[in-house]
Amino acid sequence: MTADRLFAGQETTWPPAFRHMTGPWCLRDGQGGGKRVSAATLEGAFTPEAIPEAETGMVGLGQTPLFMVKPGEDALDAALDARGYLRVDPVKILSGSAAAIAAEPPPPLAAFTVWKPLAIMTELWAENGIGPARMAVMDRVQGPKTAVLGRRKDRAAGTAFVALERDMAFVHAVAVSPGHRRQGTAVNMMRAAAQWALDHGASTLNVLVTEDNHAALALYASLNMTNVGQYHYRMIAPQKA
Repeated sequence: MTADRLFAGQETTWPPAFRHMTGPWCLRDGQGGGKRVSAATLEGAFTPEAIPEAETGMVGLGQTPLFMVKPGEDALDAALDARGYLRVDPVKILSGSAAAIAAEPPPPLAAFTVWKPLAIMTELWAENGIGPARMAVMDRVQGPKTAVLGRRKDRAAGTAFVALERDMAFVHAVAVSPGHRRQGTAVNMMRAAAQWALDHGASTLNVLVTEDNHAALALYASLNMTNVGQYHYRMIAPQKA
C-alpha cells in the first residue's frame, strides 16, 4: 500500500469536521478532536514564504498553528524548525494481516463489536481522556464502522473504534482500564477488530501509535504488525508565564 493511501485511509476513518485548501496547504478544523484532525498538511509545492498563510488560516479557525510533517518533507521540516516549531509526537503507522490477527479468536465473550457504542464504552473512553470531541470524530465517519468492547472477569475492561477505507481497516481510540492492562484485553479487542474487518472486506488492520508508547508497540509487534509509515508534528513551544 502506498503512503498516499495510508494517509487517505487514516483521514477517512478519523476525519476532521471540515477541511479546505489555501495555497499549498490543507487546513483542518478539528473542533477539539486532537492533533490528527487539526494539523495542516502540505499538499502542493513548498516554499518557506507560504508558512504564514497556513498559520493565519489556523488562527482564523481558533486553533494553535500545528503542522503534520510526512516522510520526504525535509524542506518543510527544516523551515518550521527555523521558525521555532518543536518536533512532537512522532507516530508510526503499523499494519498487519487481518486474517492472521483474526486466526486465533478471542475467548467467548472476551471481546465483541457493536455500533453504536454502549454507555459503558463511552465511560471507558472518558476515563482514558477520550471525551465528546473525539466521540464526535467517530460520529463523522461515513463508511463502515464499529466499536469493540473488551471484557475480563465479566467486567468491561477496554474499548476501541474501528472504521473501513476500502480494503484497509483502521483501529483508533484504543483504551484499556488501568486495572486490566497487560492481561490480554487489548489483544482480544484487536482480534475481534480483525474479524470484523475481514467480514467487511478488509485485508489489513492498521493502527497509529506514538513512538514513545512502548507498551502499545510491544502489543502490536506480538500480533506481527509492522511499521509501514510514519509522520510527526511541529508546533510552537508554549509561552512561559
